[in-house]
Order: sequence, then structure tokens, then C-alpha cells
Amino acid sequence: MPPRILIDADGCPVVNQTVALAGEFGAECFILCDTSHQIEKPGAKTMVFSKGADSVDFALVNLVKTGDIVVTQDYGLAAMCLARNAKPISQNGMEYTAGNIDSLLLARHTAKKIRSGGGRLKGPKKRTPEQDAAFIEKLTDLLKV
Repeated sequence: MPPRILIDADGCPVVNQTVALAGEFGAECFILCDTSHQIEKPGAKTMVFSKGADSVDFALVNLVKTGDIVVTQDYGLAAMCLARNAKPISQNGMEYTAGNIDSLLLARHTAKKIRSGGGRLKGPKKRTPEQDAAFIEKLTDLLKV
């Protein structure tokens, strides 16, 4: 039986690809979003939560089970999912692991300190077809397990 897929959909550019792959593998797919980003896709169940700081993240962590795949760009959420033995991946196909999550969280903390001190950081670059391909490849690998 394929694992479930939970999508942290706020700001997620790979919802369509995720739902399509879930359908190909017969995996249950859940789109979790808040009231300001309601996303409905055939083949997935949408779950809408109140618009509040981290409301979707906490709901997702309460739903996630061992072996579930979680699509998120949030390092903090990924860390909580790892603690529940889930398999979090980024929208770019990077799998969050015990080996990389600490350095990612430290980088996030450092960036936040720079911004709160008045510093500026460059935003993300425009999404590329290579990132889409890397995501599809990683998600396919995880669904084959």
C-alpha cells in the first residue's frame, strides 16, 4: 500500500504534480491550507484550517503518521515530521533527513537574525524546469517504496 501524501499547500508550486503522481500510484493525497489559500484539486482531499500563524503546520503534524510523505518548504515543519517518522521533501526534491535538518534550521535562524537586525537577503530565484524534474523524481522514488 502506498504511503499517504500531505501537502503544506500555502505557497507550494508543486500541488498539481503531487496530486497527479499520487493518482498514478494510488496514494491518498491531502491538501492542507488556510482560509486565504483554499486549493481544490480532483483526486485530493482539501482540508482548510483557520488563518493563523502556523495553524496549517500544527494541523499537519497532528495528522501525519509514520511513513507519510510530506511536501513542504518549511524547515520547522519538516523537523516535526521527521520526529514522527514521516518523509518530508521540499518542492525542489530535497529530502529532509536527520543528517541535514539541523544545518537547515540553523541557516533559517541566521537569516531571521539578519532580517530582524535590518539586513536584507536575496529572495528565491525563479522556479526552473530542473527543479520540477528533481521533485517528480524524488516523489516517485518515495512512492515506489
